[in-house]
Amino acid sequence: MPHDHNHDHDHAHDHGAGHSHAPSVSAANERGVLTGFALTAGFMLVEVVGGVLSNSLALIADAGHMLTDAAALLLAWVGFRIGRRASDARRTFGYMRFEVLAGLVNAVTLFGLVLWIVWEAIQRLRAPGEVLAGPMLAVAVVGLLVNCLVFWILHRGDQSHVNIKGATLHVLGDLLGSVAAIVAALVIHFTGWMPIDPILSVLVCLLILRSAWSLLRNAFDILMEAVPPDIDIATVRAHLRQTVPGVADVDHVHVWSITSGKVLATLELTLADEAHAARVVPAVKRALAERFSIGHATVEVVHTPQAQCALERRGRHTHHHHDHDHAHDGPHGPERAR
Repeated sequence: MPHDHNHDHDHAHDHGAGHSHAPSVSAANERGVLTGFALTAGFMLVEVVGGVLSNSLALIADAGHMLTDAAALLLAWVGFRIGRRASDARRTFGYMRFEVLAGLVNAVTLFGLVLWIVWEAIQRLRAPGEVLAGPMLAVAVVGLLVNCLVFWILHRGDQSHVNIKGATLHVLGDLLGSVAAIVAALVIHFTGWMPIDPILSVLVCLLILRSAWSLLRNAFDILMEAVPPDIDIATVRAHLRQTVPGVADVDHVHVWSITSGKVLATLELTLADEAHAARVVPAVKRALAERFSIGHATVEVVHTPQAQCALERRGRHTHHHHDHDHAHDGPHGPERAR
């Protein structure tokens, strides 16, 4: 509903007790990401050599995927480190969004990898080459074990963070790639049918695309400051009106994420007659935190016309008494007790 913005506005801005802008990523999660990077980067070199020696597109594609995995894990780790840097006068929320940018890079690299694999697969289907099943199978089995280990390490982390989720999706794609390489090696060993190698590579790409799109959309929504998917603005307004005493109306509600798990909100609160902002505003902040996990809220308070008139009358009454008291003062100020 429209409001007369000539009314007095009270602004309340509170970070809440113990509120911090730093991403709540534990040291154990950081170590897990760094360990995953070391394992992935190390085996990626092994897989490149195995793919070239065996002439397997499935292995080469998986090696390329592991290269992007290593980059994704390194970006995630760097994102966590930089994200904890303190805020300053220029970046009042610090560097928390660095991890979202890293997540966006992860998603884009997945799409790029898929396009490259599909292109190579088409070329190989046109002109199939001989693939050495023995070396291909050995490397693929070891790759599967390494990917399972890295996936287990990352899956124990906080999946609500865009970077840990992105790195986990990368490794999941690698795990599927290793399975495809094993199947292709077995088919080639027992049947000699070479096209199975590029065909399974393309099938793995189709599985990766869905995860890549989800990751890209999540990072894009955060950067565009979209409302988090688990929050509905109409529900927020209704909840505050119905559950917080003294709230007459809620308008101009904006809810967005500064980074994964850090939800912010601004809103305009109309107080009911006789309601006091000092009591209502903290109650609104508690309701936002408990019901919607919004830990950082800025509330602008306006009064109904009737309440505004009452405030103005009280203000004039107080001013009148103040002038009346000064009228009884002596020429040199208030009379002193003798």
